[in-house]
Amino acid sequence: MRSNQDPALLRAFAAELKARRAAIKISQDALAYEGHVNRSFLAKLEVAKTSPSLTSLFRLAKGLQVEPGDLIHAVDKRYRKELRAAKRSDSGR
Repeated sequence: MRSNQDPALLRAFAAELKARRAAIKISQDALAYEGHVNRSFLAKLEVAKTSPSLTSLFRLAKGLQVEPGDLIHAVDKRYRKELRAAKRSDSGR
């Protein structure tokens, strides 16, 4: 993972991607095919090891049958949750 990556944001994106893929009951292979991305890249996204480019984000949204803006909004909600959880964890120390 590159040092300028935000781990909480990567986790939020990974969780949203996995949740949406599970909701429409498709495999990583099927989403990779529909989204025109490599399956190994998709696997890395789902374990928060890398982040998508803007092009990949749009392709994945299409493969998930959602608008890119809806996907981004959902990731933002999860990201804020991640940040709140981290803040609570830090204040409890």
